[in-house]
Amino acid sequence: MTLLDLRGRDLISSQDWSVEEIEAAMELARSLKLKTAVGDVPELFKNRTMFMLFYNTSTRTRASFEAAATILGGHAQFIDFATTRGAEGESVRDIAKMYERLGHVLGVRILESAVDYVYGRGNAVVREYAEHAKIPVINMADDMYHPSQAITDLYTLREKLGKVEKKKYVLMWAYSDKVRSWGSIQDELLISTRFGMDVVLAYPPGFDIDSKIVEQARRNGEESGGSVEITHDYREALSGADAVFPRSWASHECVMTGMNRFGREREVELHNKHKDWKLTTKLTDLMSKKGVVTHVLPVFRGQEADDEVMDGPRSVIYDQAENLLYVRAAILALVAGTF
Repeated sequence: MTLLDLRGRDLISSQDWSVEEIEAAMELARSLKLKTAVGDVPELFKNRTMFMLFYNTSTRTRASFEAAATILGGHAQFIDFATTRGAEGESVRDIAKMYERLGHVLGVRILESAVDYVYGRGNAVVREYAEHAKIPVINMADDMYHPSQAITDLYTLREKLGKVEKKKYVLMWAYSDKVRSWGSIQDELLISTRFGMDVVLAYPPGFDIDSKIVEQARRNGEESGGSVEITHDYREALSGADAVFPRSWASHECVMTGMNRFGREREVELHNKHKDWKLTTKLTDLMSKKGVVTHVLPVFRGQEADDEVMDGPRSVIYDQAENLLYVRAAILALVAGTF
């Protein structure tokens, strides 16, 4: 395989790229990280533009894609969907064709409130852009997937744990009074099982994610030597864990019904029943000696996890956030770069 195999490719789910292609992205990210440290980054996106269309707010995704394009000699332009004619009814097709003529990559972020938490609605919009745009489309987070984040998290786990095969990775539901969609958790589950990890989904009854995604993850595990386990006991899940990602997500009924129909007060009430689902220092003591705590951020401190955990020696959240720069730079270079 050559690096050019990814030229022009969309990235809507981490499952869309082969293991070898993801390996190529991580290897290029590693190289770019080393070159950044010595101030010798090749301009692999020189004179190129990424349009970033945000239906939802962002902290790290916007900043890291902008910085990634910059260090590679190009530009990433932030566009708030509410300021476009799309907010007044212009078709996805026309917007996609316009960006295709003006730039080299289109990123789209659409989830949660932008789609009323109706499952699959955001992913359908991303795929509609990909259908009409000839340039690569990168999913910058929707209600089903968040692929560039998932690749970054795998990259970070390898940095911290070495070989990840057969390492125990806990995706733990954690209490929050905020309601969040399933995209990050589901893509995390998919990519980690493709690379041989033993993943434990730990959540209270009623917070199941997409059963089709879980079944795909089980198939991934069968091929890679990894596995998927589901439990409603977070202490059992954390026992001997090599990594844990504590994050809130919406209940199954809410996601399948839509927030407006299900009711925000009802959803918050469900969350409030499980305030004990919080990662504490005492719980991290159950992990393996070198086990790490990850998070895609934002972490809701004092709810999902205590400050002592997120600021403690096991936490790798800021290294993880920094790695977004290198992985997203690698993705831009591979799908629309100057190789």
